[in-house]
Amino acid sequence: MIYYFIMVLSVIVASFSQILLKVGANKKYDSIKKEYLNRYVIGGYFLLFLSTLLTIWAYTRIAYTSGPIIESLAYIFVMILSFLILKEKISWNIILGNVIIIIGIIVFYI
Repeated sequence: MIYYFIMVLSVIVASFSQILLKVGANKKYDSIKKEYLNRYVIGGYFLLFLSTLLTIWAYTRIAYTSGPIIESLAYIFVMILSFLILKEKISWNIILGNVIIIIGIIVFYI
């Protein structure tokens, strides 16, 4: 059971990574070096690396068919974090798209 929690934690960490990278991409920098070597990009890639390690660790004990179902939670987490942190609007099309993706993944793996 703990490995399922680790997998969900991995998805949460990856979602925060995507938000950090988006924040970094939205900022203007005066040089290419600063554009790619700033705290948002470095932090985002660090979190992505951490997420990868957590996913590998979780896959040592959970079934491979369970992973994609849990990882589909990333669509929901990124949507919520985008709304809270980036102040992006959530339209009905976005919600419907996320629901269709998640239903498709669940149906495929059942």
